[in-house]
This record gives sequence, C-alpha cells and structure tokens, in this order.
Amino acid sequence: MTISSFEDILSWQKAKDLAIDVYSDFKTNKDYGFKDQIQRAVISVSNNIAEGFERRGDKEFKHFLFIAKGSCGEVRSMLYVALGLGYINEKTFRNYTERTIEISRLLSGLIKSLSS
Repeated sequence: MTISSFEDILSWQKAKDLAIDVYSDFKTNKDYGFKDQIQRAVISVSNNIAEGFERRGDKEFKHFLFIAKGSCGEVRSMLYVALGLGYINEKTFRNYTERTIEISRLLSGLIKSLSS
C-alpha cells in the first residue's frame, strides 16, 4: 500500500485519537502546568508524524518520527505522574499506556521500513 497522505498512516490515526482523548480527560484539570505539558506532548506525536511526512524526504521524515516517538515516551512518563497524583484512575492509565506503547511500536516499524 502506498501512503499518499499522513492521514493514511496508522500511527498518525492512533496518535490523533489518543490526543483527542487526553485533551478531553484533562480539559477540566486545574493543575494548569501539568495539563499544558501533557497536552503539548500528546499533540506533538501526531503533529510530528504529519510534519515529517509533508517534508517529502525519508531522512527528514525519520527525524520527525523519532521526535514523535520521544513525545510518546513523554506522554507515557506523565501518565505515571497523573496516576500518582490521582488525576486519572488505574483503568484510564492502563488504556493510555497501552496505546502509547502501541503507537511507539508502530513508529519504530515505520522508521525501520524507511531505513531499509
């Protein structure tokens, strides 16, 4: 399958859906510093996939995929803090953590495919 737009990329689709859910879950959180940071990190995943794809070069695309992967790790790290602070429950934590791991794996696979 040929990818003709970033919207065709599964990792972008999943990252976009995760961003919507995280934004929704944290929209009323009064810890504005924390809320801002997790929202910026989660939106960075899908945005970097899109930006890298639009640059139309494999080297640049891979660079942005690595940034997206790093942001995915940042979100996962912040989820541990959110759980510890009681901002999310265990079920939400597991759901989001599993999704970040899946997105990270998809990004690794895409990076690997661009390297071959």
